[in-house]
Amino acid sequence: MSQPYTIQDEITLPGFSGAEHLPGEAGYDASRRSLNPAVDSRPALVAEAQSVADVRAALLAARGHGLPFAVQATGHGTHVPCDGGILVKTSPMASVLVDPARRTARVGPGARWGEVVAAAAPFGLAPLSGSSPSVGVTGYTLGGGLGWLARRHGFAADSVVRAEVLLADGRHVTASAGSHPELFWALRGGGGGFGVVTSLEFRLHPVEQVYAGFTYFPIEAAGETLGAYRDWIDGAPDELSTALVVRRMPDGEEVPAPVRGRHVVMLKVVHAGAAEEARRLLAPLYRAAGPALLDDTRTTMYAATAMGGTPNRHMDMFDTVPDQVIDTLVRTAERAQTVEIRHWGGAMSRPGPDAGPVSHRGTRLSVIVDTPVPGLAEALRPYANGGTFLNFLADPSRTAAAYTAADRRRLREVKRAYDPDGFFRVGHVVPA
Repeated sequence: MSQPYTIQDEITLPGFSGAEHLPGEAGYDASRRSLNPAVDSRPALVAEAQSVADVRAALLAARGHGLPFAVQATGHGTHVPCDGGILVKTSPMASVLVDPARRTARVGPGARWGEVVAAAAPFGLAPLSGSSPSVGVTGYTLGGGLGWLARRHGFAADSVVRAEVLLADGRHVTASAGSHPELFWALRGGGGGFGVVTSLEFRLHPVEQVYAGFTYFPIEAAGETLGAYRDWIDGAPDELSTALVVRRMPDGEEVPAPVRGRHVVMLKVVHAGAAEEARRLLAPLYRAAGPALLDDTRTTMYAATAMGGTPNRHMDMFDTVPDQVIDTLVRTAERAQTVEIRHWGGAMSRPGPDAGPVSHRGTRLSVIVDTPVPGLAEALRPYANGGTFLNFLADPSRTAAAYTAADRRRLREVKRAYDPDGFFRVGHVVPA
């Protein structure tokens, strides 16, 4: 276990207005904690920022003391401990301002997707949010942002129009298409290694209702269902986002009786269109999977849609999915709690001019497994495209795999220009 930093009394944050937590003090353990149980961060100081001035004070103090520096909103994206450093919590900076006329939202660095969804819904608008309302907006978006409207409207990073950024030298700049354009490009998928984003503005989309939910099928037809899904996605329109999940359901009363404690094939669906059209499009999958054990799909407000995600212990991305991959996934499902196969493509694969460095846009399917399975990586490697996705990547040593070779070169140039001494080095960082 990491040890607490030992000279914390020397650290001062001139001008800082928020709460500060030192090792051993009340609130320190709660404020330093990540949602990743594998990360046991032991910072010298945790500082709860209330303003941009607070973030700047903490940044300059870290520079002055030669300490590591990290920013954390919700802790979803924390993969590296900030041992002996200054950890800034931006959770108090959770402002959300919706402009319905411009169809945009401007948020603070501590905002969560649930807050943005709720603010946009009265205007019939929706952000390109993630699977969980508790996920932080900024970290999710800087990492690309793959949501359930992505096939229709692209990655969350593709909808960003402006960012306010605190740079490593303490300057506060605006990054947009017309101001610091190279920094603006890098932020839209390149992660948080270029500065601290203190405000993010992005487009909203006219989505009020969706046809969404889960349908559960017997496990016995898993192989046939995965094969049918692999072929079926070629004809799926952009409005339809799906994932096929092989899962062992919990045996608790919170689980519906027809699937309680069962090993099932679950189809996740979000269709930005009419229910009748969705059912027509999904009919071939229903036929391949067999009679449903439970069908919980329905028309609902987008704001009420929470699809959940699969914890990531292994991920691969595929441009083609031969039978050997399907056979491997069926065998893997016998040993893992959850195997999720998700359809990409659509607007994600058709970026606009100078779109950000979101990874491997040509990917057809991704596979996430929530349980370490010996031999799985070796079995899938010959068929995977070798890429990964920053939001789903827990291992910072593989950060480079989240980008194409051309994007890696360009990201390094931006890093050298805006953070030449590598001040931002905790987490997913492209080296200068």
